[in-house]
Amino acid sequence: MTQLKYPMVIQWSDEDDCFLVGFPDFLQQRWRTHGNTYELAVSNGIEALESLIMAYEATGESLPEPTVCEAA
Repeated sequence: MTQLKYPMVIQWSDEDDCFLVGFPDFLQQRWRTHGNTYELAVSNGIEALESLIMAYEATGESLPEPTVCEAA
């Protein structure tokens, strides 16, 4: 899916005792999902991003422009 070009931030939270997952290009909320392991956080993050994109498309809202990193 070419629309999955959005950066995903995964960060450990001592307070929540899990990895938190966020998408900086979608500013509505800082964290979207989580996982008890890094691998689960990645999997949940992909699922959350797919759902987020579908929600934008269902409402006709324009997706934000993905932040793209240029390789040196």
